[in-house]
Amino acid sequence: MLILLLLVNYYMQRLAWTARTFQFDIPEGWIYNIMERLEGTGPRLKFMLQQITDDRASQKLDGKWSLKEHIGHLIDLEELHEGRIEDFLSGKQTLRAADMQNIKTEQADHNSNSIPELIENFNNTRKVFIQSLRKLDDVRMSFHSRHPRLKVPMKPVDMAYFVAEHDDHHLASMREILNNL
Repeated sequence: MLILLLLVNYYMQRLAWTARTFQFDIPEGWIYNIMERLEGTGPRLKFMLQQITDDRASQKLDGKWSLKEHIGHLIDLEELHEGRIEDFLSGKQTLRAADMQNIKTEQADHNSNSIPELIENFNNTRKVFIQSLRKLDDVRMSFHSRHPRLKVPMKPVDMAYFVAEHDDHHLASMREILNNL
């Protein structure tokens, strides 16, 4: 029985975000479903953190990001998402690259902000991204640019899906922190 539990734990390890691969073939018409998912991240954050104090949300476990830093990271990346919309609009062949060192997040001191402030900031920046997605016409929705790290072509709907998956990755990381606080 112990061996079975060890095997389950071995195989149930979370996959690192950078280890994920994607094959994008999402129809453009799915953008509405994906935007709904993107709009749901803020309410999910609020629900997840409604019972936690700011002090506990600032705690780092094993030297990893705190709950607040995860939210801050999502806020920090909204600038990248907006920039990638600009890349699609200008017809760039390759989308701008993310800072894989997360320097902005590491230097931001998100722990000095309250949970409601962070969630409000996230919701405000996310609204801008969703509005930008809504403004894309059919021509731009069909345009492909290459993702710089994944080395695969993606359309705006694929990028939106990628962002939603990234949101879920951080929400799952936050749930793991909550389970261990």
